[in-house]
Amino acid sequence: MSSYEFDSRNISFRKVRTSVQKVVQRVLLWFVGTFSLAVCYYLVLAFFFSTDTEKRLIRENRMYERTYEEMEARQKLVADVTADLQQRDNAIYEQIFHTSAPSVDPVGESDFRMEGGLDDLKASASKVEANFDSVFRTLSATRRVPPMTIPVDNLTYTQIGASVGQKINPFYKVATRHDGLDIIAAQGEQVRCVADGVVADVTRSGKGLGNVVDIDHGNGYVTRYGHLGDIYVSKGQKVKRGARIAVVGISGKSFAPHLHYEVLREGQPQDPVNYFFGSLTPMEYANAAYMSSSTGQTLD
Repeated sequence: MSSYEFDSRNISFRKVRTSVQKVVQRVLLWFVGTFSLAVCYYLVLAFFFSTDTEKRLIRENRMYERTYEEMEARQKLVADVTADLQQRDNAIYEQIFHTSAPSVDPVGESDFRMEGGLDDLKASASKVEANFDSVFRTLSATRRVPPMTIPVDNLTYTQIGASVGQKINPFYKVATRHDGLDIIAAQGEQVRCVADGVVADVTRSGKGLGNVVDIDHGNGYVTRYGHLGDIYVSKGQKVKRGARIAVVGISGKSFAPHLHYEVLREGQPQDPVNYFFGSLTPMEYANAAYMSSSTGQTLD
């Protein structure tokens, strides 16, 4: 082979190699440019535009944030209400049974986890059992059941009026002391004795509470029934729980037919609604307690 032919072949090879290099460079530049452009598009779309799924997720997150705040506020309200109810229960049990109300909430007593959950439940059950034992011992020692039934038949919470406290007098429109519970009932409806006892006094009058029956149940408890119509018992008579003692009337200074019902312990007026919990369902009792405390005007 002559030197001229060799040089010609070298020149051709170099030209081919140069052409291939240029093609490869162009391909690489195209890939780099396309990738860079795709990244830019993605960043622009990611920062400035949202897909339908992302929009939905953003809306859900915002909703969950608002819901969490509402649930947190409700949880605080429930906790406050629960604490108030526990305090009220303790007051009732102390007043009637001279012991604390039983607690059945193991979470409130300790950190409730699976490992110690059974032990916590057993401990709580023991506390409840001990409380009820204390109640039964108190009742056995005195042999007297507090007046815990209701003086009218088929009572609903809508019949509950104002209870003990400062209430507005319907005649004078000023706040006066009210020592009983107004139970709205039709004239002539039966009034029943709430516990075994002895009729301590019978009063017939056109003033004040009008016709009144007082019954002594022992252990310091006396119940009083006012604004009665006909009275069927007499002083010194023994009466049983549920016995008919009178009918609802409008005697005395009464704005409308109703029964004025009082529970006195050692001469001190008690809230009669506190003694209804054994005769009503939890919901009925809660409604009755709300009605008695929120009603601001009496019927006498």
